[in-house]
Amino acid sequence: MQDDDHPAVPTPPESQTEPAPTARAAQPRNPLHGLTLETIVTRLADFYGWDDLGQRIPIRCFTHEPSVGSSLKFLRKTPWAREKVEGLYLFMLRDQKRQGF
Repeated sequence: MQDDDHPAVPTPPESQTEPAPTARAAQPRNPLHGLTLETIVTRLADFYGWDDLGQRIPIRCFTHEPSVGSSLKFLRKTPWAREKVEGLYLFMLRDQKRQGF
């Protein structure tokens, strides 16, 4: 039953709809694709240690009683900090590749 105030939205014929590309095909060269924020923070903390991580990105969740949990809570709410963490992770990957890790 249609309401005159809310007309039905037409659906395109099946021939016009295309299947969505797989996630892998959409970002084949993105090193962050498929990684959780928890994985990124854990790997950074393991590689640099909390002290060095706090010096490289001076945010409270890395400098005062740091933990993965508190960092995740902050980074999920703060896009600029998450961008810094993701950038440092990419730098770490390039550095590791140069050093032959």
